[in-house]
Amino acid sequence: MICVGKKMRKYQYFCVAASLLCLATLHSALAATPAESPGLIVSKDGSFVLDMQSKLAWSRCVEGMQWTGQTCVGEAALVTHGQALALAGKRAKADDACWRVPSTKELQHLVAKDEVAANVKTLFPSAPPDWYWTASASVDNSSVNPYDYKNIQRGVTGQNANRLAFLHGWAVNVQTGETRGDAVKSSKLPVRLVCAAG
Repeated sequence: MICVGKKMRKYQYFCVAASLLCLATLHSALAATPAESPGLIVSKDGSFVLDMQSKLAWSRCVEGMQWTGQTCVGEAALVTHGQALALAGKRAKADDACWRVPSTKELQHLVAKDEVAANVKTLFPSAPPDWYWTASASVDNSSVNPYDYKNIQRGVTGQNANRLAFLHGWAVNVQTGETRGDAVKSSKLPVRLVCAAG
């Protein structure tokens, strides 16, 4: 409410009181909203899903597919890790938006939501139920156990872990939320882009 002008002077106290009441109502409404509220909202045009908790906008279609206004059509692009990053850069430039490949934690957080599990076909139609690329690329090599059978089997040692970090990236299984840091970057996986909403 804007209170300006000579005619509004007699309503000045009313304007100030109304403004304070409005702010108090807004503050109590925000305080009443639980921090854990998942709050997934589909955009007006339907092309992305906004996560109100994390303030992230998720593309409803994986790269390679297009939004028709009702569903995603086409084939999901299966790309290497480097191609996934390049696709994100290309789309960000084309849309003049902040599209990027999500981090492992961001994608894992999205698929862990009850709303996503219950409405995956509605929120993300025609999405391949598979492993997806993330932007996370570092492999924690500080604690390579040379006696761990998996490390012995894969030939991982403290000396070659840095080389493995260069060759491997992180992927998330969108059905289970499971993560893996040993996905070979030359593997072909789908990618869903994300953008910071505010």
